[in-house]
Amino acid sequence: MDTHLIPQRLGQLNDITYGKTSNILTRATGFIEAYDYSLNPYSGCAFGCTYCYAAFFSRSPYHRDNWGYWVRVKENAAENLNRKLHRNRRCLDGKRIYMSSVTDPYQPLERKLGLTRAVLEVLAGKTATAETTHYHKPRPKLVVQTRGPDVVRDLDLYQTIVENGGNAQINMTVTTDDESVRHTFEPKCPGNQRRLEAITEVASSGISTCITLTPLLWLHNPTRFAEQLVSTGVGRFVSQAFHFNRGRFVAMTRDDALNLMAQKLGCDLASLPREYLRRYHAWRHTLALCIGDYGLTLEEGKAGFEPPF
Repeated sequence: MDTHLIPQRLGQLNDITYGKTSNILTRATGFIEAYDYSLNPYSGCAFGCTYCYAAFFSRSPYHRDNWGYWVRVKENAAENLNRKLHRNRRCLDGKRIYMSSVTDPYQPLERKLGLTRAVLEVLAGKTATAETTHYHKPRPKLVVQTRGPDVVRDLDLYQTIVENGGNAQINMTVTTDDESVRHTFEPKCPGNQRRLEAITEVASSGISTCITLTPLLWLHNPTRFAEQLVSTGVGRFVSQAFHFNRGRFVAMTRDDALNLMAQKLGCDLASLPREYLRRYHAWRHTLALCIGDYGLTLEEGKAGFEPPF
């Protein structure tokens, strides 16, 4: 990747840096410990959701407090993965990979750089050369977590991974049916409708899909929302409650976000956590019943993120 030809700034991103990684695959731990590896082509994320837990794994107070405005590009991600496969062609067969745990692989910068696509080309066996006539195609079990509608660009590669004997599932995060709430908590993310349209296209392609309502922020009409979810053709759904933790907001975003939530719930800030949890359980109950009418289930929390294959 020629760093002289690629952006140092993009939109609201004012700090884009480029570096190399010694190992693009990281042993999965914690919430995703059921996977073998996590794979993060980038550090940092331009979507910059106000409540994002990944901000608090940042390398410094600067990176935490400026979450959403910086990205580090692991420019050798595909090459690193390719070298690993050429040393042992079967090393990823059956391995469960979660992409990504602390970034979004389809944030806007990906349109310029194509780093996620380059990684997928390796996983799809597209890096074989004319000399490697007996090249073994990788067979990973890949789960991709995103809020980015651009995921549809790479449907050809997900289909190739499956055709080669691997697995692929796309998880699309949608946290509310209210655009005012979405805009306050996720001001730099694509709108809900675009996300739902994208995951509908993924589902219609035959690739496994999941909608992650994580965290579920607010629902204006849970019954109608459930119908929207089911109409996408997605096969799995998982929800998780929002956690009220003072340290879990990006700098200077907490007050606006919580004030809006309290206004929507019709309560004061002191009673917000209790009132939110009461409503969350009611929303979840309605969603589960409506989704269940179509023979589908609504999973919850960590168990819902376990490898589907």
